[in-house]
Amino acid sequence: MNLLWITWKDHLHPEAGGAEVVCHELTQRLAAEGHKVTLLTARYPGSKQREESNGVTYIRVGSNRYIHPLLAGLYYLRHLRNTFDVVVEEIQGCAPYFAVFFGRSSHRFLFYHQLARKNWLYEVRAPFSYLGYYILAPLATRLVSLSRAPVITVSESTRSVLAQYGFDADRTHIISEGLHFAPLEQLTGIQKYSRPTILSFGAMRAMKRTLDQVKAFEIAKEKMPDLQLKIAGSSSGAYGRAVLDYIAQSTYQTDIEYLGRVSTQQKAELMQKSHVIVVTSVEEGWGLIVSEANGQGTPAVVYDVEGLRDSVQHNRTGLVTQQTPEALAAGVLDILQDPQKYATLQANSHRFSKNLTFQRSYQDFLTTVEAA
Repeated sequence: MNLLWITWKDHLHPEAGGAEVVCHELTQRLAAEGHKVTLLTARYPGSKQREESNGVTYIRVGSNRYIHPLLAGLYYLRHLRNTFDVVVEEIQGCAPYFAVFFGRSSHRFLFYHQLARKNWLYEVRAPFSYLGYYILAPLATRLVSLSRAPVITVSESTRSVLAQYGFDADRTHIISEGLHFAPLEQLTGIQKYSRPTILSFGAMRAMKRTLDQVKAFEIAKEKMPDLQLKIAGSSSGAYGRAVLDYIAQSTYQTDIEYLGRVSTQQKAELMQKSHVIVVTSVEEGWGLIVSEANGQGTPAVVYDVEGLRDSVQHNRTGLVTQQTPEALAAGVLDILQDPQKYATLQANSHRFSKNLTFQRSYQDFLTTVEAA
């Protein structure tokens, strides 16, 4: 194949997350098998406008997340249209490139990890947040659905949401997720922290609702005095500063450790040593950190939102709670105060995580593309 993948960020972008890991793993495998792969993405400080790495050509256009889709779309029309067998348009934040409408390739796909419409209400100031949530996001999504292009996604939740915007569920294909680092072969011998520990992992952003996790810890701490909280991830931006300010004023500030950004090795170690990970995003495509933590022997307590209700099977691999700090705290206590339940959830989640490999994800992707 001669494949073009259009996306907002590549795996080297400072704000790269789970979606970028998926893109990187799939495109690397494509290139390794002899396919020609080009990634059209955004610039970031220190990046090159064009470069090749491990068989993948990177073209970077624009750096502003709001203007990038327009600039990348125009670049595609001027320089790349009709030069690829397969075009994959990955849509993040409801900002399409509309590439699926142009070109002669019959193999054009939309890739949605999540719709991300709700992010407008958390990440953008009013009144623009309302403009995005109520008008721009639904309008753009419905327009893209008119292309009738097949859709690739990673969860049943996202497929259900897309169906509400006119996408044919029969033409929306789910590929499995993969993990950035392999699950442990077995759980025997894992050394947890001496104190029960909640892990909060990921950049402090309003849509991640990190502050809810801190408040849930404070509530649970009242009934479990030796409980501690460890937070890893970037705190840049106004929301991150607000979270750190809140922690500084907390009655339990000495039991909260902020670690900042950590390496992949430190990430794996944190996930092994912690007792439970909490995830409170507004929505996710899947929630890779849940499955990564499961693979290291740590079950999750998560909010009942798209994606997270797919990566966590309630009362089987973890707990899914209502979207309040009080409910999250109750879930944490439920897991940590019942050793038998904890052991069951830990074993089940670890077993489930072993099914999530990028090789399987890659095979799902190839099957979808070849069948279109």
